[in-house]
Amino acid sequence: MSKEEKKTQAPLSSSEGDTIDLSTDRETTESEQSSPTPSLSEDVERTSEASENLTTTLEKIKRQARESDEAPAASLRFRDILGGDYLWALVRNQIWLIMLIVFITTAYVAVRYQCQQDAIDISQLERDLVDAKFQSLSSSSNLTRMSRQSNVLNMLKQNNDSLLHISQRPPYIIEVPEE
Repeated sequence: MSKEEKKTQAPLSSSEGDTIDLSTDRETTESEQSSPTPSLSEDVERTSEASENLTTTLEKIKRQARESDEAPAASLRFRDILGGDYLWALVRNQIWLIMLIVFITTAYVAVRYQCQQDAIDISQLERDLVDAKFQSLSSSSNLTRMSRQSNVLNMLKQNNDSLLHISQRPPYIIEVPEE
């Protein structure tokens, strides 16, 4: 066996079907297989190869992550707007804020409506109060006019069947002794 190639592969797949090859190539020679302990230079060489493979793998992962993450503003297409993808991304990110705004708006409209209804009720009650005051004033003036002595005498004269008449004697005071 002159050289043997071992390959370890761990593919990562994205949403678009691309795969990232995280493979490491390792060549072993007969001398490496026969010697129980590798030399220091071989260890350093293997470590540097592993670190290079690690950095290239990380770069591939970063590139893949950047390609698959679509920012709403960067991928703004007319089809996405009509399809609702752009709007859904905004709503999904800001759902709690939208719910808070809807709640506050609903409360604002409800309170304003209630205040308008109360203002209408107050103005109606004020009109009713003014009407009641005018009616009370009118009734009071009619009662005062009808209870004058001259009006009472005229009504007694017009009613012939009444036994009431004007007294000819002046009024006198009855004194009650205090005990």
